[in-house]
Amino acid sequence: MKHISVMLEETIALLNVKPDGIYVDATLGAGGHSYEICKQLTTGRLIGFDKDFDAIERTKKRLAEFGDTVTYVQGSYTQLTEKLDELGITEVDGVLFDLGVSSPQFDDPERGFSYRFDARLDMRMDQTQALSAYEVVNNYSEEDLIRILKEHSEERYAHAIVKHILRRRPVTTTFELVECIKAAYPAKELKKGHPAKKTFQALRIEVNNEFAEAKDAVDQAVNLIKVGGRVVVITFHSIEDRIVKTIFNNYGKPAKVNPRIPVVQEEILHYKLISKGTKASKWELEDNNRAHSAILRGIERVV
Repeated sequence: MKHISVMLEETIALLNVKPDGIYVDATLGAGGHSYEICKQLTTGRLIGFDKDFDAIERTKKRLAEFGDTVTYVQGSYTQLTEKLDELGITEVDGVLFDLGVSSPQFDDPERGFSYRFDARLDMRMDQTQALSAYEVVNNYSEEDLIRILKEHSEERYAHAIVKHILRRRPVTTTFELVECIKAAYPAKELKKGHPAKKTFQALRIEVNNEFAEAKDAVDQAVNLIKVGGRVVVITFHSIEDRIVKTIFNNYGKPAKVNPRIPVVQEEILHYKLISKGTKASKWELEDNNRAHSAILRGIERVV
């Protein structure tokens, strides 16, 4: 299956790539966005981050024609400031985030991300970390399992799903987990799409600490860009989008004040919002199902 990068044209346009600039792709994935950035660079440089060793190796092949223009960092995007400092870089012209799991990870049965394939429960983006979906499903308490299903994916049948998981433990494979979920769903709900979607999403977010890491990394990125630089983020989850929107608004919108109290000095903003929630075009939605939940946001440093 060919990987299609979500909102590729809109994202690259928003990033406003300068030929001599330094850019960070904080989520290399399959390298689609990175390839388009590199095409516009002459003396510039791209630093690509990914937790996933397989993603790094795959993208090295895709970007081989650009040679030393690209530097690869296997690690979490929460290490942005640290790793760039090691490379002697203190500010950049742009940072791109394409949050969530990449299509190749979903499409690899052995990674255990998808309810479409039978595999051992895993869902680790970084395969060297200890915590996997197996440990979460089989070792978390009833209260914690219910909490993550509700908080991470707003699963309305969280209590029933967890009761079926507890009865079946150990739950070893993706299909065994799907059976627990189906058993918990009312028959009429099973006709409305795959019932495992929200549970798998919640487990993946928990395993990879996605919300907390995204918040940390996007905040770092905003502080790394130079004047004229931009941070561009694609999200696929309403809670994740809310996190990004809040961070951007904190930097790019004036603080709310009581209109009855006179302002002594007008607040000087160092950033401006350049996209307040763009969605994929109807033409892209026809060809790329993954784009349906995508939201694109951006911020630029102006002072």
